[in-house]
Amino acid sequence: MATQVFADEELERLRGFPEIGRDELFRFFTLTSADVAFVDPGRGRGPADRLGLAVTLSTLPWLGFVPDKVSAAPPVAVARLAGRLAVDPAELRSYGRRAKTRTEHLRLVAKHPGWRLPTTLELKELDEFLLARALEHDSPTLLFRLACEYLISARVIRPDPVTVVERVAHARAEAQRETFDRLAHEFTEQRCTTLDGLLVTDPEIRTTRLRWLSTGPVEASPAAVKAEVSKLEFLRSMDADSLDLSVLPAERRRFLATVGRRLTAQAMERRDPQRRYPILLTLLAQSATDVLDEVVQLFDQAVSARESKAERKMRDALAERGKAAVHAAGAAGRAAIRRRVRAGFASLLRPGRLSADPGQMG
Repeated sequence: MATQVFADEELERLRGFPEIGRDELFRFFTLTSADVAFVDPGRGRGPADRLGLAVTLSTLPWLGFVPDKVSAAPPVAVARLAGRLAVDPAELRSYGRRAKTRTEHLRLVAKHPGWRLPTTLELKELDEFLLARALEHDSPTLLFRLACEYLISARVIRPDPVTVVERVAHARAEAQRETFDRLAHEFTEQRCTTLDGLLVTDPEIRTTRLRWLSTGPVEASPAAVKAEVSKLEFLRSMDADSLDLSVLPAERRRFLATVGRRLTAQAMERRDPQRRYPILLTLLAQSATDVLDEVVQLFDQAVSARESKAERKMRDALAERGKAAVHAAGAAGRAAIRRRVRAGFASLLRPGRLSADPGQMG
């Protein structure tokens, strides 16, 4: 069960110490006076036991559990604790050779800051928490992380990661059953027949309605607007626009609709009715909203495209008109200059305007 979420190597990593950051080092591996008194040598503990106990005390609020191999704690954290206790960091290598010592120290540490081992009651509360989260999120890795954070906030020592993963798998299965139960009143015989009809190839569109509804437009064109309007009419004929699925969290509705768009009709048919019908129903309800938004957006884009095209044509026409006016003005100007030049020469050639003596010219 656990290997379906985490590989064996990842499970081993989750059982051990991760890398530690600067903020975590100062936050969790700074011993107070009370902490130092808790591991005081006056209680008859040697250097290795004192340092091991200090590592256990600091690790529990950091990770929510204490790895079996305490000696594998980050060296920088061990050095910080050893400096506070005035012991050699190398002493930790000999700590915990007896499993009983580690267990006794963990129990002592759990009592000191108010932590507790998980009992049937704590695990039941964890199940309730995970069910609520699983109705919003279906990712097992996310649910695992949320479970760990919940246990730390509740000061419950995290059990083995396999146990947590199994609780996550149980919560996901319960979320599927809860989803169907909340929508059960919608699944009349007629409604179920209609939903199954989405998986059958429709001769009119030459594909299944499921794929048809899941395929969006590729461009803002009159044909695309017409196709989306057809979808909207189809959805309204099935009363998809009046479906009230508020009994499900919004995240759950979006997740189911996304699954519906991703799966093929054949894959959807292979799912049992308890999972298939909630997916198809939420897909219809979500599509009724999405397609309406798409129609409005496409229409707006189509109108904007027409306006832009008209503006470009007008600018081009005005530019051509301006060029023609400039050309005409230039031609008229050149003609006027030629007329003035000819008139000037004509006046110079009038009788009496030119002297016979070239020296008098000018």
